[in-house]
Amino acid sequence: MIRSVITGTGSALPAKCVTNAELAERVETSDDWIVDRTGIRQRYIAGEGEYTSTLATEAARAALEAASIDAAEIGLIVLATATPDHTFPATATQVQAALGCGGGVAFDVQAVCSGFLYALATADSLLRTGMAQKALVIGAETFSRILDWEDRTTCVLFGDGAGAVVLEARDVAEDGPGILASRLHAEGAHKDMLYVDGGPSTTGTVGHLRMRGREVFRHAVVNLADVLKEVLDDTGLAASDIDWVVPHQANARILDATARKLDLPPEKVIVTVDRHANTSAASVPLALDVAMRDGRIKAGDLVMFEAMGGGFTWGASLARM
Repeated sequence: MIRSVITGTGSALPAKCVTNAELAERVETSDDWIVDRTGIRQRYIAGEGEYTSTLATEAARAALEAASIDAAEIGLIVLATATPDHTFPATATQVQAALGCGGGVAFDVQAVCSGFLYALATADSLLRTGMAQKALVIGAETFSRILDWEDRTTCVLFGDGAGAVVLEARDVAEDGPGILASRLHAEGAHKDMLYVDGGPSTTGTVGHLRMRGREVFRHAVVNLADVLKEVLDDTGLAASDIDWVVPHQANARILDATARKLDLPPEKVIVTVDRHANTSAASVPLALDVAMRDGRIKAGDLVMFEAMGGGFTWGASLARM
């Protein structure tokens, strides 16, 4: 059967790391307050000359190197972001130009924190139809540029970064590697719980992020547990079969609560929220790259990806590495 196989991962972070203590000099907060409520200890903030496109390109190059393929072999780029360089063209086309792999397909996906899951499922579908043979799936954000730095309840939660994977269409055995199943959902009725109060069509401004944290938390735990069960049902597998969960890194409490709801031991959950904070669409591929490079995730492992973001949007994918 033809499956989309993850053959390389990469990531990129801005040069500037901001600790909780440094942030407390700017807004009314403290390291203890942030760590206790979120698990976050630091985040990376994009500086001059660092954009969503530059971080995405750096992550893509690292993924290509890990996959041992040339950029010219890439026929599809799907880039998930809620913070593009420009309203248009798509940031994916800028990455395509920077990599020198023009002529193929390149477009952006906007599903906020679930963006990478949406992009992964989209690229998987296109590869299995033969649209391309090799793809880059990227999550990249510069969320620091849409934060209200006077709102201590939100500005402490987010950071900037990018993560990427190379997907290759391969003919594999049933028990071989590749993406086994994906499920995606959206519910626009909850838009006012997590949104940006600006946009080209409504205000003509970029706007700032607004969030009702407690309500988002409650929806996240239920929705993520449900979608994980859906993917397991699709594959005939049980939670105990999963080797690793690579979740969206929003909040340590959400990660813990979701794991408990599925009876998953916490040691199976990849956690990077403490060092990266919430990087929206970048968080899942960033965490995956960390766990691939430190040797925790190995060939043959069953890995579950999951995320929920503004919209609401949420989803999960199960892959054998």
